Amino acid sequence: MELKKYDIIKAPVITEKSNRQKDKENKVSFVVHPDANRLEIKDAIEQIFNVKVLKVCVQNRVGKVKRYGKFTGKRSDWKKAIVTLKEGEKIEIFEGV
Repeated sequence: MELKKYDIIKAPVITEKSNRQKDKENKVSFVVHPDANRLEIKDAIEQIFNVKVLKVCVQNRVGKVKRYGKFTGKRSDWKKAIVTLKEGEKIEIFEGV
């Protein structure tokens, strides 16, 4: 199954750590589709945001088991991509944060 570029990138990850990485190392983080690989993520970011990507690091994050009173539940597993941009490149959605 071929993933569309807008299906691959789900949402930006906006945390204190991701903001620090954006400022110091020119890295941005995204929640991505679990079946997407590094090349598909790189192509999608370059086409959607019109930037040059140097490197893509991928993490499979396991959801935590949580208790809700006497019931136990599990948060969803998700995939995170940390994208290193070329020097001088920026993505506008992160600049207002």
